[in-house]
Amino acid sequence: MSEQLQNKRHTLAHLLAAAVLEKYPHAKLTLGPAIDTGFYYDIDFSGGAFPGDNDLKDLQKSMKKLINKWTEFTHEEVSADKAREVFAGNQYKIELINEIEARGETITLYTCGGFTDLCRGGHCEHPNKDIDTSAFKLDKVAGAYWRGDEKNPMLSRIYGLAFDTEEELRAYELRIEEAKKRDHRKLGKEQDLFTFSELVGAGLPLWTPKGTLIRHLLDDYMWRLRSKHGYQRVTIPHITKKDLYETSGHWDKFADELFRIKTREGKEYALKPMNCPHHTQIFDRKPHSYREMPQRYAETTMVYRDEQSGELGGLTRVLSITQDDAHVFCRINQIKEEFDRVWNIVDTFYGTFGFGDMRVRLSFHDPESMSSYLGTPETWKIAEDMLREIAESHNADYFEGPGEAAMYGPKLDFMAKDSLGREHQVATIQLDLNLPERFDLTCINEEGKKERIAMIHCAVMGSIERFTAVLFEHLGGNFPLWLSPTQVRIIPVAEAHTQYAAEVHEKLLAVGLRAELDSSKESMGKKIRIAKQERLPYFIVIGDKEVADKKVTLESRDGEAEELPLDVIANHLLAINDTKKM
Repeated sequence: MSEQLQNKRHTLAHLLAAAVLEKYPHAKLTLGPAIDTGFYYDIDFSGGAFPGDNDLKDLQKSMKKLINKWTEFTHEEVSADKAREVFAGNQYKIELINEIEARGETITLYTCGGFTDLCRGGHCEHPNKDIDTSAFKLDKVAGAYWRGDEKNPMLSRIYGLAFDTEEELRAYELRIEEAKKRDHRKLGKEQDLFTFSELVGAGLPLWTPKGTLIRHLLDDYMWRLRSKHGYQRVTIPHITKKDLYETSGHWDKFADELFRIKTREGKEYALKPMNCPHHTQIFDRKPHSYREMPQRYAETTMVYRDEQSGELGGLTRVLSITQDDAHVFCRINQIKEEFDRVWNIVDTFYGTFGFGDMRVRLSFHDPESMSSYLGTPETWKIAEDMLREIAESHNADYFEGPGEAAMYGPKLDFMAKDSLGREHQVATIQLDLNLPERFDLTCINEEGKKERIAMIHCAVMGSIERFTAVLFEHLGGNFPLWLSPTQVRIIPVAEAHTQYAAEVHEKLLAVGLRAELDSSKESMGKKIRIAKQERLPYFIVIGDKEVADKKVTLESRDGEAEELPLDVIANHLLAINDTKKM
């Protein structure tokens, strides 16, 4: 977002806070930043009335009334004592002031229209002139923990939308409405792809036959792409002794997300939250000559992470995560080539679904929080420099994300935009110089000596659950022929056409197409409507002309129709299926 729009959104967060205090004087303000679509403010309403979604219109009216008096921002640098005096009684602001003081930074108060807030700056110079009041609106109220920590008090987060113009706001709202229609939870129910059960538990999706077929088709496609690059399949158990994760560092760094198991003998195990430590043990089963390097292992399997119940949602955040996981064990001089191989797979896979050009986030460590990571600053610098060089060699549109690294190494995270313009983090390739050190993984080099190796983690879909959620919404449920659970439905116009329709059905089944025969007693018009509602790629209507000419009329969900001979139709559909055409 532009600096100008950032400043507008930040200013509106202050304006919202002023409107809240006017109507709810008992409220305690906390933080109110600008975000990608507007702004929000987290507020503690404990001990009195608080707004719900139905109260947002009144608050919005107050904001539009107040902005007339918001002619200019002024700011003042104050001492910590002065700031604590201004915000006496607000423990949240006091906490922030104490932190700023401890860092030795300047404390500034910004005032506009009689409202003063603790702030670093970044506002409109003249809000009443710079902000179009038709280009913002309050959106919703949600819960949020103070500082994002569930141990802290729950606050009310009021979200607002804000853009430069009313037209941009309206366009965004239209995209949101379209997104609601495409919500993967809605599509999953309509197309009978997956379900959830209270008896099984939240965050544990159950996949129907149709949904399972889609998962397997995606995984089969992924395996064909990987097998061309020399990957081999492996299989590991779903649990492990505590010892494995103590060696890898996960028991210490990842403790809160582990599902732990105690045996009758008192031994401690864990459900695997990731596969990499297990795969190291497959590599380490025997010595490897440099001639055998790289070793490329791939496996699609579930891992389990103990997420907070409030963070679970549809397929995007679950407890059981299916990873199309792969690990490459290679020499240091092979890292670039192996990254290039995976990059090729990523481009092919996501290009198939029309995601187009993707940005790349270089997810690096936070130097201020080294205790969160394995290894030394020197090792991290080596790995991060390598990733930067790889991104540049691909002429990638990349940006750096400090603090986004995995605990064992930096990542290349691919960012894809869906058909609604929303950006999602999808595939990831991670360079790990730390687990090989912890597990003492080596190969025997040309001189007959042990040589420390590198490890590359790569997941193209990442989480199949999350990827399918993104894909369902990207496609709006309109699956390409090769991925659709039902590829074609044959619809006889009347009883007299059923025998020929059955013949067509058998021909399509014989070549492996997923065809259905609609033998219901419904009218032809209703049968066609149902096929379109189910977003089937194709349907075939059989009437007098088709029976007489031994032909079929193939119609697509897009409304295109073509007449084809019976002996051609199967190969025609197979050709479309094999090209992965959208």
